[in-house]
Amino acid sequence: MAESVVTEGGGEEATRRDFIHIAAGAAAVGAGVMAAWPLVNQMNPAADTLALSTIEFDTSKVLEGMQVVIKWQGKPVFVRNRTAAEMQKVRSEGAVGSPAEPDSARTKAGHEAILVVIGSCTHLGCVPTFNAGDFGGWFCPCHGSHYDASGRIRKGPAPLNLVVPDYEFTAGSTVRIG
Repeated sequence: MAESVVTEGGGEEATRRDFIHIAAGAAAVGAGVMAAWPLVNQMNPAADTLALSTIEFDTSKVLEGMQVVIKWQGKPVFVRNRTAAEMQKVRSEGAVGSPAEPDSARTKAGHEAILVVIGSCTHLGCVPTFNAGDFGGWFCPCHGSHYDASGRIRKGPAPLNLVVPDYEFTAGSTVRIG
């Protein structure tokens, strides 16, 4: 039976045995964390993946009305130089897609003709074909999703618009993705 010392006020004071139990519990928790650390640490990205965390691309190589596919973090990225007619059409449609977004929310100011999206259908990850479908953007041949020239879903099973990665224009026409 554990010893406890009763004070004049009727409360109990901690004894050495209580301290030993608390210290042993803290040591067990510390050992558990140290044992789990290798498992958690191995989930961090590898050095070669971190090296690909950003990529730069000169968009002046993309002619008006054309698209280039580059690889970033193992995913295809579409860099599209849209024509004035394509931009006028997607702007006149207002905020559409899921979530409903205007074209201006998907491009950078001063570079509205250049659209950068991850080239993976948001339904099951297939790569959509360029300049196809009912809306002049992309068509996913796997299950029939149609995207407009702003990468917004317009028809089909895909639940979301094509993803716009974090990117910025660094010098003139050079874009840094990531």
